[in-house]
Amino acid sequence: MRCPNFMLFSWSQRATIAGLMQIAAAAGMNRWSWGTTGNASKSDKSGPHRGRLMMLLWIILSSSVCLMVDGQMKLSPETVQQWAVSFGKEMAALSTRYSGAKLLQKKYKDVEGMVKIEEVDGEELVKKFAEEMEEMLGRKMKSVKRLAEAAEDADLYHEYNETLEFEYFNSLLINSVDEDGNSVSLGGEFPLEKNEHFDKLPVNTQLSNIQVPTNVYNRDPAILNGAYMSEALNDVFIDNFQKDPTLTWQYFGSATGFFRLYPGIQWIPDENGVVTFDCRNRNWYIQAATSPKDVVIVVDVSGSMKGLRLTIAKHTINTILDTLGENDFVNIIAYSDYVRYVEPCFKGTLVQADLDNREHFKLLIEELHVKGEGKVKKAMKESFKILNEASAQGQGSLCNQAIMLITDGAMEDFQDVFEEFNWPERRVRVFTYLIGREVTFAENVKWIACNNKGYYTHVSTLADVQENVMEYLHVLSRPMVINHDHDIIWTEAYMDTVLFNSQAQSLLLMTSVAMPVFSKKKETLSHGILLGVVGTDVALKELMRLVSRYKLGVHGYGYLLTNNGYILSHPDLRPLYKEGKKLKPKPNYNSVDLAEVEWEDTEEKLRTAMVKGETGTMSLDVRTSVDKGTRVMFLKNDYFYTVINETPFSLGIVLTRGYGQYIFSGNVSVEEGLHDLMAPDLTIANEWTYCETDIDPAHRKLSQLQAVVRYLTGKEPDLECDGKLLQQTLFDAVVTAPMEAYWTALMLNTSGMEEGVETAFLGTRSGLLRFQRYAGMEKRTAKSFLTSTDKENMFTLDHFPVWYRRASEYPAGQFLYYMPRQETRAGRIVIAATAVTVTVGKKTAIAGGRMTRFV
Repeated sequence: MRCPNFMLFSWSQRATIAGLMQIAAAAGMNRWSWGTTGNASKSDKSGPHRGRLMMLLWIILSSSVCLMVDGQMKLSPETVQQWAVSFGKEMAALSTRYSGAKLLQKKYKDVEGMVKIEEVDGEELVKKFAEEMEEMLGRKMKSVKRLAEAAEDADLYHEYNETLEFEYFNSLLINSVDEDGNSVSLGGEFPLEKNEHFDKLPVNTQLSNIQVPTNVYNRDPAILNGAYMSEALNDVFIDNFQKDPTLTWQYFGSATGFFRLYPGIQWIPDENGVVTFDCRNRNWYIQAATSPKDVVIVVDVSGSMKGLRLTIAKHTINTILDTLGENDFVNIIAYSDYVRYVEPCFKGTLVQADLDNREHFKLLIEELHVKGEGKVKKAMKESFKILNEASAQGQGSLCNQAIMLITDGAMEDFQDVFEEFNWPERRVRVFTYLIGREVTFAENVKWIACNNKGYYTHVSTLADVQENVMEYLHVLSRPMVINHDHDIIWTEAYMDTVLFNSQAQSLLLMTSVAMPVFSKKKETLSHGILLGVVGTDVALKELMRLVSRYKLGVHGYGYLLTNNGYILSHPDLRPLYKEGKKLKPKPNYNSVDLAEVEWEDTEEKLRTAMVKGETGTMSLDVRTSVDKGTRVMFLKNDYFYTVINETPFSLGIVLTRGYGQYIFSGNVSVEEGLHDLMAPDLTIANEWTYCETDIDPAHRKLSQLQAVVRYLTGKEPDLECDGKLLQQTLFDAVVTAPMEAYWTALMLNTSGMEEGVETAFLGTRSGLLRFQRYAGMEKRTAKSFLTSTDKENMFTLDHFPVWYRRASEYPAGQFLYYMPRQETRAGRIVIAATAVTVTVGKKTAIAGGRMTRFV
């Protein structure tokens, strides 16, 4: 009789096998955990123990399957249980031997008298982290203020010259030559050098340069005067960078359309040779240039709006929507013979202009069709009612209010509408966009805007839309300009995949801090002229480095939230998806609400408190997934949160009950620890900050381990390092040092190694990792395991390794067996993991995790 291959087992047969494995685990005081497919891997090579184990397992499996296949073979439950016990003991012995877990536990037991265990104070911790973030972000704000002051002073002393000739460095044309080998106009020699701090891009840290969109004439007098005037910012850019070496990109976005960027770069156009980037469309520019606003867009869909006019109208609406952000509120009304909301569910109200709602409106706009006669009077009445009701009920932005009327003409008598709803205060500004080449009704449309503190513009082609829509921002900014309200704004999280085109698509989440720049000239002060916006970017990854990962424990983490409830940073925020071999941002990656990731907060108490900027704590029973979502752990989490002053952000940290409540520390001499730290089998978490390597340019190429060694040996005494983390890392290095000799002895054993045992490794709370490769690269099944690309199994900024997290929730000293999820079918691996603990009095903390990997 021939039994079926394991890969061909039915689900019911697999269930039987899984039952056998559970018996084995129970008998051997261990647990075997199957992968998502339920299949075990095969190996053609096996040593003595490995062979006995696999043979025993195959006997159990094949016997049970044969029993199910022909129903004739009969085995007593006692026999099967005996096999399971033997299998469990063999696995436990193999894991214990090659991991060295008992030796490591003994070493930590020996030093318990030298160890101090403390309870982690979450409230103090979150306040400390928030203060450090406030200090870091405060430096960015000071840099932006210096830029704004310098730009305003430069404009004050600059006299506009209509015939000015000035050769500035155009970032698209630099280092370009003509057919004769001469530099092209607005080009010239512009040295570039790769810089670690700027994503290894070629940059010029001594000069800024200027980008101009393709649809803006790069020699327009306004551009030349602005470029000449803003040359004064070069010294400020450099001075800011010297005062705060953690600064990234600094910039000035001009109201005329040019974009001055420091450090200077080579700008790459798209495949059509076009540069579509316009700084005035960026969220940081729009938010800084205007206050929050309520906007009702009113679009004419009468019969006369057919063809190109409707296309221009739709593009105008979409462009207006692109100028709105999450601090704004919006609705859209279409009118002809009657008034209708493009989204009936939003009837009579304003909705937040977040990315989801804006994209939803854009889809609905595409479905608009024209028919009937245009009756603008009813539409205007409905618009005023929406805005008045929002104001009366304390809803919306509680700031600027505007109506955007998009039409090809207004024929009826509409003056009484404004008399009833808007005069004499004219609290609601009305902006009008006359669509098409016909100007018969231009006076009527212009009258509406001019008598309601708005702005009239004529949009005759699609090319006119961008520039004309932007005009309303200048009008809304006038009160700020006249009052000189230099409000600093912070944006939501975003990935600037447009900026620098293919060069800088690093796909890092960032936030920007920006500030408006006004004209201070006496002759223009009453007109309220906005010169532009200055700003700088802050990578959220760098901000979260301030939340020391080792202090939060195995399951702990930190997260950032905006005052709108959207996530800036969170370990469960996964903003990217894979398309082929490329990673791309998900459509609504920056409008993920806290309630979508902390979904156990069903009453949204945590979210509400953080949105209000409160300080507090709460506890939740949570389910968290590990191993790429294939396994679930049940935890009791304590949440601590507080506001980051002078910003719209709040910080939260999470500590898990149990081992997460305690942290232990030991102490050894620098000499002793340094010796063991330099062992070849040792590394530390490179994403953590043991020493700050981003302040001095000479340190930026150093790994964290290199930086620590140079600091401790006195070669770099000026490095800023985390003393407590270094102390714990040195202590762990000394205590775990005997493992190197133990593993080496196993490899040199004359009786031979068991084939199929690939790697032994350990990790500690300090981010220290030791490993021994029992098999060479050519024999290893999972070649990327424990490499820099294997984020799941390494210490990262977001999490501890998956094997560490899983072992911590299993009884210390007992092995947990599991098969991690793998992307390829190159062979399955089994990981055996156990926790090593330290106990002082009644307090127990995890010292580390010990693992062995099999195939």
